[in-house]
Formats: sequence, structure tokens, C-alpha cells
Amino acid sequence: MAKITIDYDKCEGADCAECADVCPMEVLVLEGDKIVIQEPDECSLCEVCMDVCAEECVKV
Repeated sequence: MAKITIDYDKCEGADCAECADVCPMEVLVLEGDKIVIQEPDECSLCEVCMDVCAEECVKV
């Protein structure tokens, strides 16, 4: 299972949500105004979420 973390102190949530938009496995999703990790074992370790995060909040 992939270890995914989000630094919520830096994350802009709904104001950005780029990570959720690009996640091919839909592991990162927007719930309300917050990005949440759902089904982390489905993560393909592509690290696209890390590449698009302007604030560098997402770590895989």
C-alpha cells in the first residue's frame, strides 16, 4: 500500500484541487473544500499529484 500524505497547513483544498483532478486512480478526491485520501491501496505510485502541486503538499 502506498503511503500518501497531505500537508493540510499548506494545501489550498478546493481553491486548487489540481492533485484530485489529475489522479488517474481517483485516490485523491475533493470532499467539500478539502482534499482527502480514499483507497490508498489503489495508488499506482505515478506521482503525478506531486508534480502538479504548486505548494508541494502531497507526498507519495
